[in-house]
Amino acid sequence: MSSNQDLTKKIVELVGGKDNIMAATNCMTRVRMQLKDQSKVQQDALKAVDGVLGVVEAETLQVVVGPGKAKKVADILVSDYGISQAAAVNEDWKSNKENIKKGQKQSKLKSGLETIAGIFVPLIPAIIAAGIFNGFASLISTMQGQGALPTSQVWESIRLMFSLIGTSFLGYFAIYTGINSAKRFGATEALGGMVGAMSIAAQIVNISQLYGWYDNEVPLNSILTTGKGGIIGVIIGVYLLAKVEKAVRKRVPDVLDLILTPVITLLTVGVAFVFVIMPLSGVVSDWLVSALSVIIGSENTIVSIISGYVLSALFLPMVLLGLHHGLIPIYAIQLEALGGVSLFPVLAMAGAGQVGAAIAIYLIAKKVKNNRMQKVITGALPAGILGIGEPLIYGVTLPLGKPFVTAGLGAGFGGAFVMATKVMATAWGPSGLVAVPLMQPGSMLNYVLGIFISYLGGFIITRIFIKDSDVANV
Repeated sequence: MSSNQDLTKKIVELVGGKDNIMAATNCMTRVRMQLKDQSKVQQDALKAVDGVLGVVEAETLQVVVGPGKAKKVADILVSDYGISQAAAVNEDWKSNKENIKKGQKQSKLKSGLETIAGIFVPLIPAIIAAGIFNGFASLISTMQGQGALPTSQVWESIRLMFSLIGTSFLGYFAIYTGINSAKRFGATEALGGMVGAMSIAAQIVNISQLYGWYDNEVPLNSILTTGKGGIIGVIIGVYLLAKVEKAVRKRVPDVLDLILTPVITLLTVGVAFVFVIMPLSGVVSDWLVSALSVIIGSENTIVSIISGYVLSALFLPMVLLGLHHGLIPIYAIQLEALGGVSLFPVLAMAGAGQVGAAIAIYLIAKKVKNNRMQKVITGALPAGILGIGEPLIYGVTLPLGKPFVTAGLGAGFGGAFVMATKVMATAWGPSGLVAVPLMQPGSMLNYVLGIFISYLGGFIITRIFIKDSDVANV
């Protein structure tokens, strides 16, 4: 295509026209469109468009166009075609959802994971930025403690400013989750934010002490305490909020709606949230942390190596199935409970395995004079190195088939190393080398070594199992 406008125009035509698009947004590499009727999508023609790297049909149609371009195409849809960035929340919300589902064939699990993605994908830029600023603040603090940096007013001001920016998001993550959950479920966004704020408010401890639920010696073991249940509880609470708010609004006279609906809704949901949802979701959250400790927090090196290898090798198939969205709450639970995320660095190795495999395929393509494949890899490889793996997946390894598998097998070696050396991140986001600032200071070197191990593993295994004929005939 000659421009992003041309690409956008072609996409609009092939998804059934602008009247078929209810809302559009983007993540790092994909344009996500909420459609009225997915049966109108000309999927084969859409996949064949120059500039489209892949198409994923789910609750939202996802068109993979690559980093940078995804944001520009989404902006054009909003500015030039008048398409909303978020689906309108009105009385037709349920019917719109049903219309979307008519054109789908997906399980309730996949639909649920898509809902989780819809809540957290818009937060990814803030998650990345907050993690980087917190990481640098921690690095400055560590270097000051070691005498490598002076404890001067200038450096202390920089550290505090970085910490302020990072904490402004991660410290209030529950509130942002509540707001986006409300947007997703059709509740008033401000009320959703209030549910998130309840979960971290100081009064929770007072209530817990009043009923003898608070453990003064080990607060985290309390039946009820601030943050109990984490974002799992917040999402469930806001889901209930949406149901209650709609039920109340139907029964309250219009003249009293502005006053009575939010008051009745918050009182009803607040009591259920504090006394039922937070304690029960806290049990689930604690169970997940315990299970993760066995799998990815084991002190046994052999267990760490095996779990690291398997998780890295299987991550990209999970991405293709849309199951990776279910990992976001686990990242958040780890961050809340442990002060860092150990699962993300391990899974980040999967993209590095794709880079190694792509380099191997490039050398084969050069040998067999497959100029088209060389061109595709040349364009996609820089993004892959920076942690945006979808251009390599959809443009190179997945169409070839076997390299998608060999890349995963190679990535496993990096995952095993990262798990064994207990690499920990301050947040999550894109993988690759661009994620180095997201790592805790003591983990940065081992994370980089894990990436290069995955590069090498993906390259060697792909070079062994992929024949010249496999590349020459595509």
